[in-house]
Amino acid sequence: MKWIQLISNKRLGQEHKHAERHDDRSEFKRDYDRLIYSAPFRRLQNKTQVFPLPGSIFVHNRLTHSLEVSSLGQSLGNDICVLLKKKHPELTNTLFEEIGTIVSAACLAHDMGNPPFGHSGEKAIQTYFTEGRGAILKEKLSPGFWDDITHFEGNANAFRLLTHRFRGRREGGFVMTYSMLASIVKYPFSSDLAGKHGKFGFFISEKESYRKVAEELGIKCEQNQNGTLKYARHPLVYLVEAADDICYEIMDIEDAHKLKILSFEETKDLLLGFFEEETQQDILKRIQEEGVSDLNEQVVYMRACVIGKLERECVNTFVEHEEEILNGEFEGSLIKNISKLPRDAYKHCTEVSVQKIYNSKPVLDIELSGYKIMETLMNVFISAAINPERFYSQQLIKRVSSQYDIHSKDLETRIMAIIDYISGMTDIYALDIYQKINGISLPIV
Repeated sequence: MKWIQLISNKRLGQEHKHAERHDDRSEFKRDYDRLIYSAPFRRLQNKTQVFPLPGSIFVHNRLTHSLEVSSLGQSLGNDICVLLKKKHPELTNTLFEEIGTIVSAACLAHDMGNPPFGHSGEKAIQTYFTEGRGAILKEKLSPGFWDDITHFEGNANAFRLLTHRFRGRREGGFVMTYSMLASIVKYPFSSDLAGKHGKFGFFISEKESYRKVAEELGIKCEQNQNGTLKYARHPLVYLVEAADDICYEIMDIEDAHKLKILSFEETKDLLLGFFEEETQQDILKRIQEEGVSDLNEQVVYMRACVIGKLERECVNTFVEHEEEILNGEFEGSLIKNISKLPRDAYKHCTEVSVQKIYNSKPVLDIELSGYKIMETLMNVFISAAINPERFYSQQLIKRVSSQYDIHSKDLETRIMAIIDYISGMTDIYALDIYQKINGISLPIV
């Protein structure tokens, strides 16, 4: 793969047009602006990141997380650009210089396809078809579509959200640049290759869109037979993934401290564990010299040091392994290939997170509640899509936004319209609909 070809500002759905510029923004900055002003991005403010929607203590939601990931992604891209231009002077004054903006925009979009209630929402959609009432539909649906819905995945749904032509929308969906779209596809293969980990990059309905992007950018195709499609990752995917890996792990620890799930000493030990003893003492000395006595602020200071450290490590790892990445031969994530001390410290953080954060009572409670809400919505609305002639079905279908093709004669299209509708809900809206259809709450006019 070649950098000059990999970075393209051609737009999906507007390939035949040459944009007339009305300002000094680059096409990639237009991507960023288009995303940040969009309704799906705004809805992330009411979607769970890890902890339930906050009370008096404000922890991260999908929106604040995405903004932080975007900020870090910009730094990763910019720093790598500087180093690689020294290595490849011919990249100077080319679109390559905008990789920081491309990664930043891709980071904004990386969670836009996630359903309400995080991973429990994903699981509820999957298990409706594998374990629930939807299992009887297998014989009525095509194998490819069945693979898609039984492995329903937020990453694949983000690509659909950005590229699919929903009713009343223009060709190309959000009409994003090819390079930005390729940068969000973390698992660039179809759902029949999802395997036990259940991850894949695009639904069958968007397969041709991804193929078009990949061929234009010269992304290496690893498998293309019998409907199966698999590509190497676009190199910038590694930067989006690294920004996400760093932010969610380190920020979850900060949130856990605020919620008193982790003590100050536990949090301090985890964060300082990324540094040699001498650096640890320097950090503690600076905290003392600058008069940072508030424990939460001390955690913020240490967290900032860790994020800076991991950013530099990932930049160095990317530059060091550039050839393998461009050849599609790099294995694992950047964070798993950084130097030993921070790599071991990160691994320790993930182990503590699983043990004490992700299995904590507030998190388990929201997962249990969220799963039940999503399971109920899937049961009721998919039943309506299967039997649209029934009175109750018709009442439910009226709730579905006009952008989703719920009135199609094709069963698969109607089912996907319901999945689009439910996965686009916020946690609060999903709860509201759940209460209404169960008669728990009545609207007061």
